[in-house]
Amino acid sequence: MTRVCLIGNDDVNLQYELLSRETSREALATYDLRRPFENSLAVRTVSVGAAVTLLNDLQWYLTRFVDTALVQEPSISDEEWLSRSLATQLRNGDVEPRETDEFCKVYGLERVDRGEPNAAAERDGDGAEDTQDRADDSDAENGGDREADATLRLVEPLYVRRTDGELPAYDLREVEETLVVRLTESEYSP
Repeated sequence: MTRVCLIGNDDVNLQYELLSRETSREALATYDLRRPFENSLAVRTVSVGAAVTLLNDLQWYLTRFVDTALVQEPSISDEEWLSRSLATQLRNGDVEPRETDEFCKVYGLERVDRGEPNAAAERDGDGAEDTQDRADDSDAENGGDREADATLRLVEPLYVRRTDGELPAYDLREVEETLVVRLTESEYSP
């Protein structure tokens, strides 16, 4: 299954914004919602094409509330994500799967105590609690390796280029884990 993950802007509660509006709520109604990162929303779709279509359906909301839209296609990588632009190029046949790994953005993943106050948590409502419950279930399904009282936050992306099959190490801050997002060449060097 192809995964889609939306990372909200810092100044909004993404779950609230998407689930409180009829059109986006209806677009997401058939999906099992997850929250793998702080202020995020993730779903599973049947293909890259379905993932890109969902993102296109949510475009109005993505423009206003989403910082980053990611797609993960298991036939390409079980661990690395694709940017929305790269997923679209892949779906359209403009790029071959083996040509997607050169340009990357690596995020640090930082553990955050769920009890830590933040602007997004203060505005929870209209289904956000239910979404968090399902996110907790997802953590358990994924091996339960995350602490029950912590969540992960994406921090400071590092733009890198894969050479000889290897990515440079993330060195912007001390983190235990990283998240790799494959990019188009134009996203890598705007």
